Amino acid sequence: MIKAVISGTGLYTPPATIDNDELVNAFNAYVEQYNARHADDIARGMVEPLQPSSSAFIEKASGIKRRHVIDREGILNPERMKPYIPERSNEEPSVQCDMSVAAAREAMEQAGAGRDHVDAVIVACSNLQRPYPAISIEVQQALGLDGFAYDMNVACSSATFGLQAAANAVENGTARGVLVISPEICSGHLNFTDRDSHFIFGDACTAILVQRDSDVADGQGFDILGTRLKTQFSNNIRNNFGFLNRADESGEGKRDKLFVQEGRKVFKEVSPLVAETIQGHLASLELAPEHLKRMWLHQANLNMNELIARRVLGRDATREEAPVILDEYANTSSAGSIIAFHKYKDDFTSGDLGVICSFGAGYSIGSVVIRRR
Repeated sequence: MIKAVISGTGLYTPPATIDNDELVNAFNAYVEQYNARHADDIARGMVEPLQPSSSAFIEKASGIKRRHVIDREGILNPERMKPYIPERSNEEPSVQCDMSVAAAREAMEQAGAGRDHVDAVIVACSNLQRPYPAISIEVQQALGLDGFAYDMNVACSSATFGLQAAANAVENGTARGVLVISPEICSGHLNFTDRDSHFIFGDACTAILVQRDSDVADGQGFDILGTRLKTQFSNNIRNNFGFLNRADESGEGKRDKLFVQEGRKVFKEVSPLVAETIQGHLASLELAPEHLKRMWLHQANLNMNELIARRVLGRDATREEAPVILDEYANTSSAGSIIAFHKYKDDFTSGDLGVICSFGAGYSIGSVVIRRR
């Protein structure tokens, strides 16, 4: 019987950063310009004035202190308020391909795997810069791999859903080794003029290599004990950008063509659902929460993660039990839980148990229980 093993992880971090003070200064300058430009309509009650943001508000609401981005100048320009990422020719690697290759090579190096050990690529992320040809197939070519590749999108749960697909492919013999890569350029879909969400996201790319157990040295990597996926439809996190937008010009440029959410509803509805999913998954494997050494949770909101961990464990979790990378990276969508795993797994010894869990738009939840070999 073939078993699936996580043998290596990789991370690409864009060098540019924006801290909360920088982001707030740009946002507040935009607010002043907007309110001045619409002063007459504001005075007549026809337009609501925009309210300024603050670093204290951001950190209290989210736990975020700064974020890495592909481009900072465009975001911090009050006249622009969005990244500037130049288009590339069809003969050049795409931005997401470059990010993916960097993360994938680290994962393969960590696993000690060569090109002949990998025969599938899944690019799983919230936002793809084009519909076709698939980013994954471009990455496959750039890495010099044979086999097959495909893209998938389950929003912030893309990486864990991709992990299940990778584990299935390895265990049923479809593939010998599968790279699950999440090149998240979240700054591209974020409305930096919206006070409630302008601080949420950052950019990053993660890669996980899943291989058959016979190709992984004894004592290396993590056995995938089981996966559990759950979806439940909700409009509380939504992005209506798509190729049909051009078919109705009245919607072009509207707020819903970028990330929008009802944050309080998401917090209230998703948190208990995630905790129940983890508890039910553990029970199905005849495990209990106290068996876990660590939970690598989706990095969306510090308060949310603390609540989920408390519900799972029945007490407050320590930072060692539920590590946080939000302060450094912000929300990187599907990459968040994998960044936490990448950075906080090396202290595991044989037999130690953990769960990688992501959750987000859909709603979607992915749980992956693993054990150090």
